[in-house]
Amino acid sequence: MTQTTSREYPRGIATEIAARIRMLPSLKTEGVRAIRREFSKRLSKAGPEIVVGVALRLMGNPAIEHRFVAYELVHEHPAALASLGAKELDQFGRGIDSWGAVDMFACYLSGPAWRERQVPDKLIHGWALSENRWFRRAALVSTVPLNSKARGGAGDAARTLAVCRALLADRDDMVVKALSWALRELSKRDPDVVRQFLKEHQNELAARVSREVGNKLETGLKNPRPRERR
Repeated sequence: MTQTTSREYPRGIATEIAARIRMLPSLKTEGVRAIRREFSKRLSKAGPEIVVGVALRLMGNPAIEHRFVAYELVHEHPAALASLGAKELDQFGRGIDSWGAVDMFACYLSGPAWRERQVPDKLIHGWALSENRWFRRAALVSTVPLNSKARGGAGDAARTLAVCRALLADRDDMVVKALSWALRELSKRDPDVVRQFLKEHQNELAARVSREVGNKLETGLKNPRPRERR
């Protein structure tokens, strides 16, 4: 494949990607990701505005595979990822309506952008207060890249717990599961802080959160088998 030239505009590239996705015999992750990798290589020397432009045009298709490629294209292009601000996150977050879409958005885009302070805390805190369950989940999942070593996080208990406190009383299942995930990820970095958080809020947390995070602290597993408990 040749490198991107000035004549390869975002709309044309996005159209080509969409056509390639339609040609796949199945929509398994490995096949879709192979296409994304091919186009990441083609776009490696492109400016961030080109990559973001391609990704936003892919978002015009409601299929989750297009959203997946769009988010990964930006995430895997350092300059494009570094260019994201509140406006771009608003554009990429439009239409999220499933846990899969939310988690891709938060892990690939909003979490890394927040971690690098490209967007203010108040943006994520605003999501935590949203009437939209998916944005409340996005606020919590955005804490994962703050703490996950695999995702480039160095640990940030203060920002993580600020979001967790805002959603303590939320009993939407998608939010409860995300709260558990956020605390479990932080527990790998700062277990004592998480233990104290559980103690302080034991009467406010959903039973699932207390159980799963407690298990993680005790055994290293979210749901250990009985013989694995100490």
